[in-house]
Amino acid sequence: MRKIIVLTLITLDGVMQGSGGPTEDTSGNFTLGGWTVPYFDEFLGDVMTEQVSHPFDLLLGRKTFEIFASHWPQHEEEGGGINKATKYQVIVT
Repeated sequence: MRKIIVLTLITLDGVMQGSGGPTEDTSGNFTLGGWTVPYFDEFLGDVMTEQVSHPFDLLLGRKTFEIFASHWPQHEEEGGGINKATKYQVIVT
C-alpha cells in the first residue's frame, strides 16, 4: 500500500485558494490570489524540490487539474517532476 502525502499551502485563517497567482482562481470574488509569493523563500523552495524529486502521482480537484493542465506542459524546464507525475482528478457527484 502506498502512502498519501498531503502538501497544502494554507493561511492561518484557513485560505487554501489561489496561492499561485492573482488570477489563478477568482471564484467567489476571491481577490487575494498569489498570496504565497511573498513567503516563498529558499526553505520552501527546498521543501518543494524534495517533494517532486521522487516519483509521485498527483490527486487534484477539478480546478487545480485544469490549472496544471494549462500551465505545466509549457514549462518543462521547471516542472519536470510535475509533468512526469500521473495525475488523477477527483470528481465529486
